[in-house]
Amino acid sequence: MKSFILLFCLAQLCDCRSIPLDPIAGYKEPACDDPDTEQAALAAVDYINKHLPRGYKHTLNQIDSVKVWPRRPTGEVYDIEIDTLETTCHVLDPTPLANCSVRQQTEHAVEGDCDIHVLKQDGQFSVLFTKCDSSPDSAEDVRKLCPDCPLLAPLNDSRVVHAAEVALATFNAQNNGSYFQLVEISRAQFVPLPVSVSVEFAVAATDCIAKDVVDPTKCNLLAEKPVIPQPQPEGAEAGAPSAVPDAAVPAPSAAGLPVGSVVAGPSVVAVPLPLHRAHYDLRHTFSGVASVESASGEAFHVGKTPIVGQPSVPGGPVRLCPGRIRYFKI
Repeated sequence: MKSFILLFCLAQLCDCRSIPLDPIAGYKEPACDDPDTEQAALAAVDYINKHLPRGYKHTLNQIDSVKVWPRRPTGEVYDIEIDTLETTCHVLDPTPLANCSVRQQTEHAVEGDCDIHVLKQDGQFSVLFTKCDSSPDSAEDVRKLCPDCPLLAPLNDSRVVHAAEVALATFNAQNNGSYFQLVEISRAQFVPLPVSVSVEFAVAATDCIAKDVVDPTKCNLLAEKPVIPQPQPEGAEAGAPSAVPDAAVPAPSAAGLPVGSVVAGPSVVAVPLPLHRAHYDLRHTFSGVASVESASGEAFHVGKTPIVGQPSVPGGPVRLCPGRIRYFKI
């Protein structure tokens, strides 16, 4: 009996090493690939994509670290650092993220780095704080994989802007329905062989009919109903372009210029082009704060000295973070 009691106490001591000694002042450090941690990370990615006004959706690539703080009177806050990768789905594209392809390294991939606080309360996850930035893979790394792969180009480069304008003008000239205006240039690359410019851009319908437009500046975006431009037959009712589920269709190329991707979605946000940037940096959308307010109104600051130990197992401590890589690291 004494030996049984001794073993039981030892087991309790071992378990106590993996949780905070003071649940109010300290935090837990679960595994980065723990199911709840992953749910918090996925909630964070969903939040990011819903609040991006431009560019492309991001998907979770790796969870780098996680701390779980108690939140009075109920709930807990996940302080997580995650890496994301840009997908091929525009933020206005209604395609579910699970069906979006990750932009590959040979396409000059873009990686996001985010610090996010997610509240878990009553089994539900909600984002309290988001701070992100993003950056393309280095040109050197792309060239190592593929010497002739095109590199990202500045979105406001004159050659990029010209390619988008010519492609859209050609489309409007062939369109019997609504006149479409440029919402944003989303992505551009200089292609070395053959020497050309590849550009992807977003457009939206206006209250003008394409064949009747004399002064495009007098056309107003239909912000309530952005749609994909579809050629309409002669006699189609004015101002009633067809909306289709597919949010990415090619615009016709013109005079050897590259094909431009035309996308649409639930809302149109006209934003200025970033100067000399080759992608839309998450930093310009998400810049957080340094603390999280508890439900009781008392702020606790992420980053205080931990009072939690790592669980021990035979052979040494378990490596809980970073978590698995879902696609690739850049």
